[in-house]
Amino acid sequence: MLKRGQQAVVLVPEIALTPQTIRRFAARFPGKVTVWHSELGNGERFDIWRRVRTNHPAAQVVVGSRSALFLPFPNLGLIVLDEEHENSYKQERTPRYHARTVAMTMGGLCVAPVLLGSATPALETYYAARRGEIELLTLPKRVLGHRDATTESQAGQLALTDPSAGMFAELPPVQIVDMRQELRVGNRSMFSRALSAGLKHVLAAGQQAILYLNRRGTATFVLCRDCGHVENCPRCASPLTYHSEGEMLLCHHCNRRYPVPTACPDCGSRRIRHFGSGTQRLEEAVQLEFPTARTLRWDRDVTGAKGAHDAILARFVAHEADILIGTQMIAKGLDLPLVTLVGIVAADMGLFLPDFRASERTFQLLTQVAGRAGRSALGGQVIVQTYHPDHYAIVAASHHDYESFYRQEMGFRREQGYPPVCRLARLVYYHSQRAQAQAEATRMAELLRAEIDRLALAETDLIGPAPCFFSRQRGDYRWQVVVRSPDPTPLLRSLPLPLGWRLDIDPVDLL
Repeated sequence: MLKRGQQAVVLVPEIALTPQTIRRFAARFPGKVTVWHSELGNGERFDIWRRVRTNHPAAQVVVGSRSALFLPFPNLGLIVLDEEHENSYKQERTPRYHARTVAMTMGGLCVAPVLLGSATPALETYYAARRGEIELLTLPKRVLGHRDATTESQAGQLALTDPSAGMFAELPPVQIVDMRQELRVGNRSMFSRALSAGLKHVLAAGQQAILYLNRRGTATFVLCRDCGHVENCPRCASPLTYHSEGEMLLCHHCNRRYPVPTACPDCGSRRIRHFGSGTQRLEEAVQLEFPTARTLRWDRDVTGAKGAHDAILARFVAHEADILIGTQMIAKGLDLPLVTLVGIVAADMGLFLPDFRASERTFQLLTQVAGRAGRSALGGQVIVQTYHPDHYAIVAASHHDYESFYRQEMGFRREQGYPPVCRLARLVYYHSQRAQAQAEATRMAELLRAEIDRLALAETDLIGPAPCFFSRQRGDYRWQVVVRSPDPTPLLRSLPLPLGWRLDIDPVDLL
């Protein structure tokens, strides 16, 4: 496209991936790459906007977040979505667009090919490919991208009988550890015996490890052991998370901070106990069990400052830390040749949320995190800790087997009538009074059912009205009605939405 004088836009799902992606594209296309993301200042945004609009040589390739699609490209020739399955491509505020849908539409308008890349495609994308709606291209083998002197000196010379043999690497073996069995033998640590032994080996060999736990903070909730009272956010009705840094309770929905209680507000007892674990607690456990290990944490609590993502990644690449501890930020596309061990501390987290995508999201995260290991000639291994070792999402992820997961998950989706075999439209009502929220949701559901009957939409039905799983946020109660239909447009085209309602077409979750 560049040879033809056209422009290209490359989207990444997380700002954390932008620095690494920029370096790669800038090395391949020097002087032609620019970046677009939310941390840019207004002046920087204007300069890039103007360069793109004038097809400036320094802005022929734009790497950025989903909003980069809306830059004024005069001659767009290629659109690339890396990790196309990621939920962060969906805008959660109005307008609630999905970058994948926008990219496909723009590709048609501009007569530009759209390349969707993922090791774990969204079911909607793979379903479309299987039906021939988009072209399916597969990379059945992992390309070995690191053969530098440092890697080879540690791994030993490779005996290659086939010139192409050194181009590929095997996916890392995955060991599933049943944490129920660990409890039976008296191991109450956050680390199974296998993970503990693996970390010791990595540290002794001078290599690196990643520990994944998709929850921030030190403790998941704070509870009174006498009366059972749990400290909740008064605005969101969700348990407050304890953060040892700063000694505070934090709401992960509205970001409100509260002091840690010394006595129960209900019964006055001082028997306050912290339960559950997050990344801060995991880092403390690593430092306690492996005091010589240099740790680095990567989660939202440590990436507030501009450039924080790039700084953390640079430190880990420079081997200033042995173990990287993080949330889902570390699961997406990072290429770290010295990482030979990935430990997934709690694979069940999120698996049983009341959302039809829970299994898909778990499979994707586990597969993506597992893919951070063994990306050089050093090889690697993955250890998955779980209380449900037989769940099909965990088993399929342990075998890097997308096809197996797709078959089983599609059986569930067809049986329940969920995407991709149909489409959903989610209507959520917000109100400060619980009774008013319920009454308005009930009224809307009755209105929709009457309209379905009037239009004779036999394949359209409703789920709800029902309170959302996160029933209260920022002081408002939330009730939802979900439309399930091959095409919700005829039903919703002329629907009046009073103040307080929010409409989301093709929602990424129902929580």
